[in-house]
Amino acid sequence: MQNHIYLRAYMAGVTAPTVLMVLMLACFAVLRFGYNVLIPIERFLVFPLAIVPCLWGAWNILYIVMRKHWHIPLGVHGALVVPLVAGPLALGNAYLAGLHISRFALAIIPGGVVVGMLAYYLAWKYLVGFFNRVLEIG
Repeated sequence: MQNHIYLRAYMAGVTAPTVLMVLMLACFAVLRFGYNVLIPIERFLVFPLAIVPCLWGAWNILYIVMRKHWHIPLGVHGALVVPLVAGPLALGNAYLAGLHISRFALAIIPGGVVVGMLAYYLAWKYLVGFFNRVLEIG
């Protein structure tokens, strides 16, 4: 029975980013191929499409395991993924894709982390929290 809880937690975590990624990919395709907007992100677009939903699912399983010992709100737990995991992975992916990261971009990274943490907080609190409640694990 315990394995079913982890599977449901993974499913609840994966659902929101999968839908958002499909919408983002559709918007990118319309802009790129419909309006010929040259956006040089094709080189590193596949990695986030593959890793982000899996990361959210694993992070939700970690929340389910940790909440027995450490009482932290789901939104705060979700916001912690940005500085601990997602941010370093995104920077590493951009570097490995050969994108030049300007000094200006490096200077605004702290603001981007704050905005990212706020977005993740809201997504985890409302979206993942909703799916956790629907699957009766939250």
